[in-house]
Amino acid sequence: MERKLASVQRIVKIEPIEGADAIERATILGWQCVVKKGEFQPGDLCIYCEVDSLLPVKPEFEFLRKSCFNTRLNGFRIKTVRLRGQISQGIAFPLTILPEWPNGYKPEEVPPYKEGHDATELLGIRKYEPEIHASLKGDVKGAFPSFIPKTDEERVQNVPNVLTRHPGKTFVATEKLDGTSSTFYIKDGEFGVCGRNWELKDTEGNTYWEVAKKLEIEKRLRSVGYNVAIQGEIVGPSIQKNKYALNEFKLFIYHVFDIDGYQYFDHIRAKDFCVANGFETVPEVETNIMLTERFPTVDSIVEYSSAKSILNPNVQREGVVIKSLHEAIDPELGRLSFKVINPQFLLKYDE
Repeated sequence: MERKLASVQRIVKIEPIEGADAIERATILGWQCVVKKGEFQPGDLCIYCEVDSLLPVKPEFEFLRKSCFNTRLNGFRIKTVRLRGQISQGIAFPLTILPEWPNGYKPEEVPPYKEGHDATELLGIRKYEPEIHASLKGDVKGAFPSFIPKTDEERVQNVPNVLTRHPGKTFVATEKLDGTSSTFYIKDGEFGVCGRNWELKDTEGNTYWEVAKKLEIEKRLRSVGYNVAIQGEIVGPSIQKNKYALNEFKLFIYHVFDIDGYQYFDHIRAKDFCVANGFETVPEVETNIMLTERFPTVDSIVEYSSAKSILNPNVQREGVVIKSLHEAIDPELGRLSFKVINPQFLLKYDE
């Protein structure tokens, strides 16, 4: 799914915040964010901007300068904050912030923008991207291979109904690690190394290739005997401030992909593949989860994500990835897999 950083959404509910006179809590999709008291009513449409939205320098956003301005990227970055004890993720604006809004529009009239409308481009919003360490940039060999899907799970708050759409299905939760996404493949005799968005050349000092050589990934994938890709998270020194306090780079696999069949391995088959070929997998949090019964609300699964890391119990984990134990399709997501980010992690590390 293409991420909508800003979109027309409906206010699901408005609730008071204890001890706060000027602000209240709004629920939008599955998100909770703080809004001015009285600015919205349940059922109203609004423009909702997700966390990691980078708003352009425009007069209507100047009120964010003191708290949100990012000098490097020359924009106002929306991130997770805590206000009067309430975690707030994202920001809501009246629909009138959109361009070409008819003069004198009245709420009872049919709005020119429908619920779900993507307003990212209309508002000139970009995705915030942290600075990348030089060792992770590398020399680009070409575009990310078209025969392998990119890894980018949707956040549960954007698809809250997924929690109730799959009764009877079994799910697994794995820890979402805060590192750098990587893909390694063998196809028709060619070995390739990729970051999140590009295939990379073998250059000195490049972390992806350093890991590939250290773990003999090319040799291992060639021994499999068919076209296959592994995707995982590299963590260690110089990556995301090395929150896990590792002394060396490590690779943890979360996907194994059959290139010729253009399909992911089921969870158990992927684990067996990794064991057989000497790869570590991302830490398992829990298996055999009945999603609909276990997590009736978004709040309940967000609370579940808030815990210490299995990799290093001295730090908060970034979150969890929830996926069907057996590969399945969801009407909104496509592949039935999504992420739940730990808000405590964002409050501590999201600078």
